[in-house]
Order: sequence, then C-alpha cells, then structure tokens
Amino acid sequence: MTKRFLSGIKPSGDLNIGGYIGALRQFVQLQEEGECFFFIPDLHAITVAQDPKELRERSRQLAAFYIAAGIDPERNAIFMQSHVPAHAELGWIMETQAHFGEMSRMTQFKDKSAGKDNVSAALFTYPALMAADILLYGATHVPVGDDQKQHLELTRDLATRFNNRYGKTFVVPEPMIQEVGARVMGLDDPSSKMSKSNPNASSYILLLDEPKLIRKKFSRAVTDSDMSVRYDWETKPAVSNLIEIFSVFSGMGIGEVEKHFEGQGYGNFKKELAEVVVEKLDPIQQKYAEIVHSEELDRILRRGAEQAAQVANETLRSAKDAMGLLLL
Repeated sequence: MTKRFLSGIKPSGDLNIGGYIGALRQFVQLQEEGECFFFIPDLHAITVAQDPKELRERSRQLAAFYIAAGIDPERNAIFMQSHVPAHAELGWIMETQAHFGEMSRMTQFKDKSAGKDNVSAALFTYPALMAADILLYGATHVPVGDDQKQHLELTRDLATRFNNRYGKTFVVPEPMIQEVGARVMGLDDPSSKMSKSNPNASSYILLLDEPKLIRKKFSRAVTDSDMSVRYDWETKPAVSNLIEIFSVFSGMGIGEVEKHFEGQGYGNFKKELAEVVVEKLDPIQQKYAEIVHSEELDRILRRGAEQAAQVANETLRSAKDAMGLLLL
C-alpha cells in the first residue's frame, strides 16, 4: 500500500526554527516517501479571535515557507484548509461520532481555555475537525508533535467507530513521532517550548531573523556550569536542546556533535551552531522573499486546492452514503 501523508502548520504566529525542525524539514523528507497533502489549517486558527489582515498575511507566509523549505508544488498538493469545503462538512459528521466526554478530556482545550471568561465552542470541538482533515485524504501516516498525539488517538478512535457502525469507510492513520527535534525548547529556558509568545525575544530564532540577530541570540543562549558539550536531557537540558538544533541543521548525528566539540567548551559550540543555522536559513529566506507575494503562489494554492478537493470530495461522499444521507 502506498504511503499517504497529511500535515500542516497553523497560521497563528511567526514561524521559528522549532516549526522548521518539527514540521517543515519533515515535510520535505516525506515527499520522497509517498503521496503528500500539505495544508494551512486556517479554520483551526479562527477557533480563537484573529485579526483578519494578520491571518491573511500569515497564511500566505506559511504557504511561501512550505515552498521555500523545499516542498515541490508539482509533486504535492499545497492548499488552504478553507479552500476545500469538505473539511468543514466532514468535521460536522465527525462531531456526530465524538462523545462529549472524549472531547472534554482533550488537554489542549483545558490549557487554551484556562482562565478565560469567553471560549468559543469551536475550540472545544476542533479535534473533530482535525480528524476530518486527516480522514478526508486517507492518510496512512500523520507526523505529530507531543502536543497533538492525543488528538490523533481521537482521530483513530473516531475512524474505527465510524467503520464499525457504517462499514469500512476511513483509513485508520498511524502516528509518526520524531526522535530528535520533536520539541525544540526556548534558548532562555529548556523547560518551555520555543515560542514567539515568550516576551523574551532572545528565546527564539525566527525563520526570517537576520544572520547578525541569529548569532546574537545563540550567544545569549543559556547553558550550564559544566562546560562540556554532552547530550543528557536529565542533567543538561539546555545544552541538549542546543545539540539537537545543531544536529538537525548540520546533518550530524548526536554522537558526532559531541565528539566534534569534545573539550572545546560552549563558546565555539555556540558560534558554530549559529553559523550552521544561518547557512541553512539563507536559501530559505531568499526563496521566501521571491514567492510570498507572487502570483505564482496564488496559482500553487489554487491548483493544490483543486487536487485536494478531488480526493476529499470522494471521501466525503462515501461517508455520507454510508451514513444514509440522501445523495443526488
């Protein structure tokens, strides 16, 4: 059976190297392994209030980053979630299959709603839409981070439940979890995920940061008093985080990185780390600038939506038929 992958990045903020390591880099690799659908989940973004102008711009930026990072639009469907109406329609069908108790146990809802007076119903039900995103395309494998594993398990449960009730309709997807770089931590605090929401701008590296700024941020990254470049998340989390970043951007294994910097201390390590990141980001930044506001990007997104809709509409029709909804 040919592998089919689906994944996307929500347009909810400026993309940092955590997004590159945990998602974009993996997307580029997956296109060599099977059929791929890469989307921008803008419907998920509006589960919380968004500035319309900013949302529109971030959506274009993400699509441009997909291409700049190396995803080939001639081989893969790149599209906006909202451009394929089947997502919302199957999302509702998945809500009819989900139990209230299941949705209540989703930890992301608890985290994002904590302390807020007004929370949209969509924030509560969006795991059902996420299930629809995946099931529409018959995805066999779905790359997920630690924070999305619970949602993928719900997707698997909903697909199995639907198949048992109405007959084999959906492919039950398998999760794909990265071993290295699955969760990139802040440069100022290895216990917190790298995030643009951190008020300390030196805690994250944005994909569009200039080389001078990247070097400055890495020079300020926290380490420890041990002075040895050694990979050990238990006793050296800050250094281990930097080693993982170096490993991904350089292509060296964790052991190779340790050996390369044996006896050198953190000064040289941070300098080389900054340079490998700068070198990797430079062509991405150049391609991004070329395409982000181009008509070519519009054509790619239109073509991607058309390709995606062909598959999605067929799956949706099968699901509606299985449930007994009248088809004409």
